[in-house]
Amino acid sequence: MKRVMRDVRWDEKSVILNVDRERKRDLTYGIWDSLEDRGVLSKYIDLIKDMYVKTNTSVRAPVGDTDFFPVEVGLHQRSALSPFLFAIVLDELSKSIQESVPWCLLFADDIVLIEESKQSLNARLEDWRITIEGQVVPQATKFKYLGSFVQSNGEIDSDVAHRIQAGWCRWRAATGVLCDKRFPVKLKGKFYRVAIIPSMLYGTDCWAIKKIHARKLEVADMRMLRWMCGHTRLDKIRNEVFRERLGVASISDKIREGRLRWFGHVRRRQTTDPVRIVETLAVDGRRSRGRPKMMWDERIRQDLLDLHLFEDMVEDRSSWRHRIKVKDF
Repeated sequence: MKRVMRDVRWDEKSVILNVDRERKRDLTYGIWDSLEDRGVLSKYIDLIKDMYVKTNTSVRAPVGDTDFFPVEVGLHQRSALSPFLFAIVLDELSKSIQESVPWCLLFADDIVLIEESKQSLNARLEDWRITIEGQVVPQATKFKYLGSFVQSNGEIDSDVAHRIQAGWCRWRAATGVLCDKRFPVKLKGKFYRVAIIPSMLYGTDCWAIKKIHARKLEVADMRMLRWMCGHTRLDKIRNEVFRERLGVASISDKIREGRLRWFGHVRRRQTTDPVRIVETLAVDGRRSRGRPKMMWDERIRQDLLDLHLFEDMVEDRSSWRHRIKVKDF
């Protein structure tokens, strides 16, 4: 989805729909009709109904269990049957707007609609509003999807800030090891590569990253490494010294490695796969004034030029991963 947002020059012709928590709680109203439409036997429907009629539960607390109280809305939490029922109801609600990939993307409670014109998009939205009883679909400038933030303008500023914050949260949780002088420095570096770096690199494979974003990540990365070694910037020690002590490579190089690894994975797929269909999408219209945004393909071309690589090298998976591998010190 990020490739759709970044690589295709949309002119406000896409919309992201999300079923919020309040809506999820009221999904039981359509379960029975949806099950009947799909040919589920009536005896099984009656068994499921018995689970939701006059249901009582209690909460276990440190001081004891609470009194039983009725559960009148929503699906049962931690029930193996709830995901199946939720998928059936959501599929029933969205059947009027479902199309082939990438014009309609469905994942759990998230629905992505893409159209070539505002008129076509509004028509599909109107059909969906009628399906959900005329409720107004709110608009948002950004939202969190599978752990990453997607912005309406196609930028990644929120996602970069979120990745830095996630890295600091993991780092603070591990300060008992990373800042303990009794642990060897090399061991700290290994722990840092395994526990902290992955949280900062999550989702970066699809970023059309700019220098300002890379700089923010590098600043956070180096600040953690200095604290692990017991130093600050006032000590005036070069960054390469800390990286060599800990055996940690530059985070910008690691981002480039992940980006090229994903590029190789995409290129080895068939042209009919959804991940390749995005490459051929083109929407008519005039782009806004100003400098064009950095595209993911442009970032890849620059990476290939810097490393003296060619696109046809991706066919040999082992050789490709060996060429793009960034070795730690």
